[in-house]
Amino acid sequence: MPDRPLSGVRVLDLTNVLAGPYCSYQLMLLGAEVVKVEIPGHGDLARRLGPDPELNEAGIGASFLAQNAGKKSVELDLKDAADRARFQHMLGEADVLLENFRAGTLARMGYGWDRLRELNPRLVYCAISGFGQSGPMSQAPAYDQIIQGLSGMMSITGTSDTAPLRVGFPVCDSVGGLVAALSIAAALAGRARTGQGVFLDVSMLEASLSAMGWAVSNYLVSGVPPEPMGDQNATAAPSGTFDAADGPLNIAANKQEQFETLCRLVGREDLIGDVRFAARDARKRHRAALNAELNAALRKRPAAEWETALSRAGVPAARILTVPEAVELDQLAHRGFFTDLPFPDGSPRTLRVSGNGVLVDGRPLRPTNPPPLLGQHNSDLRHPATSGEAA
Repeated sequence: MPDRPLSGVRVLDLTNVLAGPYCSYQLMLLGAEVVKVEIPGHGDLARRLGPDPELNEAGIGASFLAQNAGKKSVELDLKDAADRARFQHMLGEADVLLENFRAGTLARMGYGWDRLRELNPRLVYCAISGFGQSGPMSQAPAYDQIIQGLSGMMSITGTSDTAPLRVGFPVCDSVGGLVAALSIAAALAGRARTGQGVFLDVSMLEASLSAMGWAVSNYLVSGVPPEPMGDQNATAAPSGTFDAADGPLNIAANKQEQFETLCRLVGREDLIGDVRFAARDARKRHRAALNAELNAALRKRPAAEWETALSRAGVPAARILTVPEAVELDQLAHRGFFTDLPFPDGSPRTLRVSGNGVLVDGRPLRPTNPPPLLGQHNSDLRHPATSGEAA
């Protein structure tokens, strides 16, 4: 692939586990050189996380492999004077410094924003934390589940009988990482104009609330708190999960013409003129009755047949897949979403990693190298001219 948008950008990545590594993975896919700075002999905690105990023991756990392809790894102990000197030398040549320590940790190590800016005025420094670098909660520990609960996300996930429920993947970590990657890309664009670096303070809590969109804004505007609705869409009906002959089917007939087309295709054209369902707001009020009528008709054919028929007619509809089924979709193969890489330990296994859903000039963004072994690129470390730590 020709030069990617962030080609020539160097990122020093001090992050662990998910939000930070997910951010730097996006930057790597966009062309940045990402150097993971890891604790000697230990490294990223994600190296020991995942369902395969052997990989965890080898320091290449599945959780690590998923987010770190294409990066480099060097080991530095920032409590050691010689390693601090090496780190500061690297800072002078870096474009971005990324970390997801608890708020203020890096500053207590002697690398607050004033010091970083002194070492490299062009540096873009991004700190990801649960609650941001300031405020009464800034020192509280936070993982994804904590943020899901505090944001209100869990309160509206599931049904009135099952909520609160955790979303089935670490969505707050992912959203925090995406917001951080977006802000870094924007800061680099701004630096090209001003020549000056910037400090980016990313709060996972705030990023998650922002991503919750209508669930939050509808309350702020209308004063009506959102409620858990399971697989139904609060903004429209019929919109949710329905019963096909062989299993569940998602249908989102959010427009009037889609509702009318759906009724015709399932053989229930009479529902169009039913006073309970004729208008959008009436359908929402009588959602349960409408769903019962449609389910009775939909149970006559398999989900795959309905998916094809409804989609061709312009009604959004699709089967509900498992993760193993989803990753085998022909659509993903067509767009080159997954990349096969050799395993970092040299074993004959194949490592499959995801892209990010972006094509650049028609080409998918792919990692070119497997995730690094801990300290794999230590030999790349440059030794400063002096052995002591810079003042």
